[in-house]
Amino acid sequence: MTLPDLLLEAYRRNGRVNAALLSALTPADFDLSDGRGGWTVGRHLGHLALFRVGWLGLISPADAQGLPEVVEGDWQNFALTERDPARLAEAFRLSDEAALRAVQSAVAEGRTFPDPYGEGTYQAHPAHFLQHIIVHDSHHRGQVMSLLRQGGRSAEQMEQLDSPMWAIWRE
Repeated sequence: MTLPDLLLEAYRRNGRVNAALLSALTPADFDLSDGRGGWTVGRHLGHLALFRVGWLGLISPADAQGLPEVVEGDWQNFALTERDPARLAEAFRLSDEAALRAVQSAVAEGRTFPDPYGEGTYQAHPAHFLQHIIVHDSHHRGQVMSLLRQGGRSAEQMEQLDSPMWAIWRE
């Protein structure tokens, strides 16, 4: 069982796209919402951080140890506690590295991850965890981009934000 190079490259690029998004955010952006009860930008980012650390804590607890704590609470009731985009980007980077380590170890040992909820979680191949992170991040990044637009960023400002992120995927 090996990890395809293209999956690893896609995973790394996903992390770079997250970093590009975070570097473009201002502290005020974290409070943007749709005004209809949806999550704020900060809550979406907190969810991304909690997703990584939370799943690692379930499927590979050793790899979750020592990761920066940027969220408080649980899956249903949580809040982002780190609002500095650079520190948040570093927390994402470290949790991405931990997820990759967990997957690489599982593959090298020829095992799957524990299935804490009995729903077949990552049982076909450990690399599905990396794929899940990519898809999950993309979903929430789209919501963050929508909130930035609704929050008043012009079409030109959105293009300045969007272009570098798409450029990463076109390399």
